[in-house]
Amino acid sequence: MKINSALVLVAFTLCFVTITYAQRGNYPIRNGFSFFGGVTKFDIATDNFVTSQGDGFLGGISATVAIPLRWYDVSFGMQLSESDIDILGRPALVSTESAFVNYKMFAAQVAMLLNIKVVKKHFTIDVGPMLQYNSKLEFKNKDQEDYFINNYVNLTAEAITNISQFNFNGVAGASLGFKHFKLRAQYIYGFTNTLKKLENQNLDTTGGDARFKGNQSMLVLGAVVSF
Repeated sequence: MKINSALVLVAFTLCFVTITYAQRGNYPIRNGFSFFGGVTKFDIATDNFVTSQGDGFLGGISATVAIPLRWYDVSFGMQLSESDIDILGRPALVSTESAFVNYKMFAAQVAMLLNIKVVKKHFTIDVGPMLQYNSKLEFKNKDQEDYFINNYVNLTAEAITNISQFNFNGVAGASLGFKHFKLRAQYIYGFTNTLKKLENQNLDTTGGDARFKGNQSMLVLGAVVSF
């Protein structure tokens, strides 16, 4: 997966975040960092294709600005993920047999989250925006490259791999645990039409809708270790 230089710089910088203390006005500021990882459920919500939610995993790091006298903290982090998604197709142009075409997608996601302190040091609600750079859809099984996608007559599985690679997401979730270890659940929704790019590729859309629309969604269940 190609990751642009800006994302590499973010990862490099976060790796060198150390715990420091500062005084800003009347509020003691504490900076720290966290490592996190988890499993994912990924899908693209669309009426163009029949999809099946796929499994995946992710890992990342984040820097946190903890403000004890405020009702929130702020965190900035980056995570890398690999997710699967299945799209229904058929092995031949005319076939009574249907089978899911298995794709995978790599992504780098950068987020700035507001961590709302429901129970100080133990339970937060985490919300905020996220920028995402992802790969094209890649085949898990090269034998499926010549499959045809259901809902269309001549649209091949290979033809729909070039989806939008830059997406804007929203994140909502919660973290529960102790000061240095928490369990985390997140829901990530893509506001960008990730299939829009397919409309500019002169695809054969006979039998189906020539306008493509799809929004990514990801459910994350994982754990966070903080320092």
